[in-house]
This record gives sequence, C-alpha cells and structure tokens, in this order.
Amino acid sequence: MRDWQAVFKDGREYRAQIVRDVLEERDMHPVMVNKKVSAYGFGNFEIFVAPDLVIRAIKIIKEEIKFE
Repeated sequence: MRDWQAVFKDGREYRAQIVRDVLEERDMHPVMVNKKVSAYGFGNFEIFVAPDLVIRAIKIIKEEIKFE
C-alpha cells in the first residue's frame, strides 16, 4: 500500500464505507483508513486505491455515488 493514493475523504464513516463497498464491487480492492482522532472528533475516514486505479475510482465516485 506504499504508493496507494487517497480517492475519498469524509468525516462520516458510513459514507466512506459506501464508497469502499462500491469500489470493491468493481474489483478495485480499496482500503479504508481511519484517520480520525476519537478523543477530539477531528479527522477523516479515507479510501485508498492502487495508483493505476485512481482515475477510474474518482470517476466512479463522482458519477455513481450520491449522498442525499
């Protein structure tokens, strides 16, 4: 995961989990990392993918996932 890149960041875990699940369905093998400092509530949940999948992942996130 050394060169993997973040394609999504959000302070709400459920949103990051939705993005992770959608990308997993597309066989992108995303990784969710909790970068939230629980004592203060600051930070984000981040979704990472391999470098060669970044553009594809961002396109899927923008075009197929809606949080309403």
